[in-house]
Amino acid sequence: MPETMAMVSVDELVDRRLAEERRRLEREAGIAGNAVQHFKRPVERPFTKSQRPHTTLLFGGLTWKHERLIQGALEGLGYKAEPLPTPNVAAFQTGKEFGNNGQCNPTYFTVGNLVQFLQGLEAKGMSREEILDRYVFFTAGACGPCRFGMYESEYRLALRNSGFDGFRVLIFQQSGGLSQSDAEAGLEMNPDFFLAILNAMNCGDVLNEVAYAIRPYELESGKTDQVLANSIERLREVFRTRTPWTLSPEARRRLGRFHSTAEFAGKFLHQIASDEYTRVLEQCRDEFNAIEVDRLRVKPIVKITGEFWAQTTEGDGNFNMFRFLEREGAQVLVEPIGTWITYMIHQVVQKYRDSKGLEEGAVLPPAWRLHKRIRIELAYRKKLAKLKLAEAIFRREYHRIVDALGGLAHKLVDQYELQRLGHPYYNSRTGGGEGHLEVAKNIYYSNRDLAHMVLSLKPFGCMPSTQSDGAQAAVISHFRDMIYLPIETSGEGEINAHSRVQMALGEAKAKAKLEFQECLQKAGLTLEDCRRYLDQHPEMKRPMYQVPHVKGVVGTAANMVLHIAERMRRERRRAA
Repeated sequence: MPETMAMVSVDELVDRRLAEERRRLEREAGIAGNAVQHFKRPVERPFTKSQRPHTTLLFGGLTWKHERLIQGALEGLGYKAEPLPTPNVAAFQTGKEFGNNGQCNPTYFTVGNLVQFLQGLEAKGMSREEILDRYVFFTAGACGPCRFGMYESEYRLALRNSGFDGFRVLIFQQSGGLSQSDAEAGLEMNPDFFLAILNAMNCGDVLNEVAYAIRPYELESGKTDQVLANSIERLREVFRTRTPWTLSPEARRRLGRFHSTAEFAGKFLHQIASDEYTRVLEQCRDEFNAIEVDRLRVKPIVKITGEFWAQTTEGDGNFNMFRFLEREGAQVLVEPIGTWITYMIHQVVQKYRDSKGLEEGAVLPPAWRLHKRIRIELAYRKKLAKLKLAEAIFRREYHRIVDALGGLAHKLVDQYELQRLGHPYYNSRTGGGEGHLEVAKNIYYSNRDLAHMVLSLKPFGCMPSTQSDGAQAAVISHFRDMIYLPIETSGEGEINAHSRVQMALGEAKAKAKLEFQECLQKAGLTLEDCRRYLDQHPEMKRPMYQVPHVKGVVGTAANMVLHIAERMRRERRRAA
């Protein structure tokens, strides 16, 4: 009996004949034998729990304030941790030397900074084998759509090209978790980890903003920086020495299989009820409040927005823009990381709302299938409730820190208000970068009388920020009085960028001075009258003294004048 009938099915016979014919055609075309080799991500040596005692976690990309507190938080969880230095132009050049062409400057600065640090370790006598064994790098990653999605591959390429092939890079994905196996993972992404890091970032946000609010008005130059450094070190020690809350062994035994849920709930209740951070922050508040300030100095308030890294870093990566603005006579209103965290929560809420019921199919079940409708609604409400609770707890904890530090820093902006403001100009469902936030924050801070000028810092060629700049043209045409300036940063061009900022800042200064003079006229006071009153009321020269914000008035000095006038009127009424 033929083989095709006895042993091989018809389908197998057809496949075999097709394969034979394909090989014949490949031989005729001269392409036979070229096997397809798909790219596979290199297998990296894992970072395991047993390696923690002798392995240091490197991290960076934020301000030194945030990084110092995060270092303390990681040490309090049992890790060895060290922040990388603030990236400089040399790091940028190192990144370009060992990386791909066409990357955005945050890539070059951060990649080059890591390579530069490792080269420094080698120059101090440590062998490359020791470096690979004793250090790992922990950073954020994303799937795109901008070049941020390529950071991981850029780190690995630059490390390989610079001779540190095999150096471990742990990527925490915004849309997922850590890129490592859960089994015996060296970095445990548990509630203790997230609570410690979020607390550190929130404290860093508020301390950072308080320092920027006081420094332009301090009478003793350098005093604010001194108090800030002391406060950071004091708080870091709290993070470093604290013990995460946990159930006692006896409670675990009694709760049995419910102990995990109980411990999870207990950690959050402890977070909400504990004063271990706020108690120290109140001490820091008192130190800040000992600084004497002159709030009658007329200074334009400049709100910083833009791409996350460029608007956060305090070095060559954004042309040292914050210190430059202060030298030029401005008050800088920095952007907290907390806004970005609430934005990410908000985007997930938006996604759930848009995709409600789609797990069951392309469309919702018909109305008469009530049981399916109810099941979909309950599942949706459960997801939404968890996110809303997370958002409420995060905002509550952030504002608790603001209050503990005297209420000088701003509360977090409502993401739903930002969506309402930004969506007509930039679709709030568009992902990438800061999404609609750049547009929305420009409108919010200008229309709410919180800033004389908005400065948007972004890397050269940043796709999401470039899209935002296009939308800003429509925003500016509708809000004629706003002063908005986008600045693209790179490893060079600092003089040109500073020159452009100076021109826009000149307009903001004129706006602030005019506002101040109008407030003096409205109050019927002179500058000398105001200074005499402050000399008679020294408590008003303290940073934590609350000066009410008057609608339609932006500047700190202008608001102070109106407040002095109001106090004078109240005193005259009482005297009468």
